[in-house]
Amino acid sequence: MRAVPLETPSDKMNPKNILPRDGFSYLVDDADSEFDWPEIAAHLAATMPWKIETARIFGREIQVPRMTAWFGCADYTYSGVRHRAAGFPAIVQRLRERAEALSERSFNSVLLNMYRDGRDSVGWHSDNEASLGDCPTIASLSLGATRRFQFRHRRTKETVTLELRAGHWLVMGGETQRCWLHQAPKTTSVVERRINLTFRRMI
Repeated sequence: MRAVPLETPSDKMNPKNILPRDGFSYLVDDADSEFDWPEIAAHLAATMPWKIETARIFGREIQVPRMTAWFGCADYTYSGVRHRAAGFPAIVQRLRERAEALSERSFNSVLLNMYRDGRDSVGWHSDNEASLGDCPTIASLSLGATRRFQFRHRRTKETVTLELRAGHWLVMGGETQRCWLHQAPKTTSVVERRINLTFRRMI
């Protein structure tokens, strides 16, 4: 298991790849930016159209163990869950602009996840739907409680573990979604809320 140091602000223009092979991912600690992350997290929690979805996995219908919201230029479907196209609220548009500035990519959609406490989670998966294109870049923002996030290589099974806290951006690109799985596992040590926004470009 590989522990990963955080990037400092001086590293933002020349980030270090935290993956040992087959793709690139890097962390940016944006905690000291002009954004008031606790205030933004509270606003998102109170105003977003959160839903509890039911996914179809291996032929079984399972309630997704987190709440979700979607904004973007097109519908988005995964594991039988369909999110309808919707315009960006002002605060999410502001965060999209920040994601684009840090990643030097353009995004037209975002999936929001709210983990109400440590019992909420997302299991091993990759964001490799055809609607995201080949080798997509995804910029993921963490707000609220610090939660563990892990990568696992599909072939070698090597694991990279991060502790993502409020104001951390994780940018994933290249062959990351093709060669690596990722998860935010359940934990009994976290009782506070975490909100995650994953900006992506639909084709």
